[in-house]
Amino acid sequence: MPSVSSIAAQTLQRRILDGQYPAGSALPGQRELSESLGISRASLREAISMLEALGLLRSFAGKGVFVTAGTPTDAADLPSGPNAMPPDAIFQMRFVIEPANAALAARRRDDDGLSALRECMAEMQQALSASDLVSAAECDLRFHLALAELSGNPALAAITQQFHAQLAHSLRLPFADRSQIWQPADEHNAILAAVAAGNAGAARKAMQQHLLSAAGRVGIRFIQP
Repeated sequence: MPSVSSIAAQTLQRRILDGQYPAGSALPGQRELSESLGISRASLREAISMLEALGLLRSFAGKGVFVTAGTPTDAADLPSGPNAMPPDAIFQMRFVIEPANAALAARRRDDDGLSALRECMAEMQQALSASDLVSAAECDLRFHLALAELSGNPALAAITQQFHAQLAHSLRLPFADRSQIWQPADEHNAILAAVAAGNAGAARKAMQQHLLSAAGRVGIRFIQP
């Protein structure tokens, strides 16, 4: 079930897409906005953080939150993840863990696990077709968490889940480049095909390529372990 902040982010996204908050305009103040959405300011701040990562909003200290409508962000200006963790550190961490998740998932694939991955992909593609980036990013997260569970390694699954918030943040960032919003889905399909075929080496390689491509789409370069 979507969180309160996720529902609020979807509402704000819809208002942006509908032109209620046009590009370049400032959002109403936090008190007014939280009251109109019927949520706490903490939930509102989390919703705004989601939309900042997706490239729809940008905060300026002392000025407010402005609609960017997908204006590309320079890598140096990317918002930090939870606990002020820099995006390049998150991607580097993922490069250590997630290729192993994918390779192990390919070795122990089962019908239920593959069905869960395919369901994630179908919903992600549906969300992208509707320009619903909030939902697309959530499906993206579910895909990666499902791979960790399918790995069969409880330690890897626990580590992936422990950094749930940081993972979610890093998955949103590449969607800020509107010219390539379908790229994550294409890369997921390559991972899924390798897992379904039981090809651990191909699954590992497809995940590595996905992570390098996703980081590259937002201008991030990291040292590969």
